[in-house]
Amino acid sequence: MIKLKNYKKQSGGSGAPSSNAAPNPPMGAQPTGGEGGKRVSVRDKLLIKEIEELERTVPSFVTVKFDDPDRLYDFHVIISPEEGDWSGGHFRFHVLVPEGYNIEPPTVTCLSKLWHPNISPEGEVCLSLLRQNSIDGMGWSPTRRIKDVIWGLSSLFLDLCNFDDPLNFEAAEHYERDKEGFRSKVRDWIAKYAKR
Repeated sequence: MIKLKNYKKQSGGSGAPSSNAAPNPPMGAQPTGGEGGKRVSVRDKLLIKEIEELERTVPSFVTVKFDDPDRLYDFHVIISPEEGDWSGGHFRFHVLVPEGYNIEPPTVTCLSKLWHPNISPEGEVCLSLLRQNSIDGMGWSPTRRIKDVIWGLSSLFLDLCNFDDPLNFEAAEHYERDKEGFRSKVRDWIAKYAKR
């Protein structure tokens, strides 16, 4: 589900902002003399197209929320897994797309505290596709899109949980040492910090 305040209303329902509702240009953009007198960055043009695609491809247990329709590069992803160890949780992520997108990957921070081998208690996220250079060859490339980031994040709660190359070593060791104790701590942290 995509929640973009005023997005559909401004665009007449097509999913893309109208010409008078284009995103504010980033700092340093030069005026072009067109309507509004401002140049829209390559990043913002790409994001407008990708947001339309997201409406068709986002998993059912994921919500993408844009608080400001003029800042498509700054949004939240909420993942509510329906199965697995983290089911019943409501995990919020902040995604910030840099000006250098799609050459540079987005920055993702987990805002929900959770017990996970690939997410630190401070909110750092370990996901190969978010790395500019990745040892496993699965890192960021210009062919990747926002939908890949969203699917990658959601996979951390399903099948991409990596206990062999963790970010949170304590959580990974806990799993190896005591799987039931690990699952119990996951449930406790969901109840304390991430309940739906």
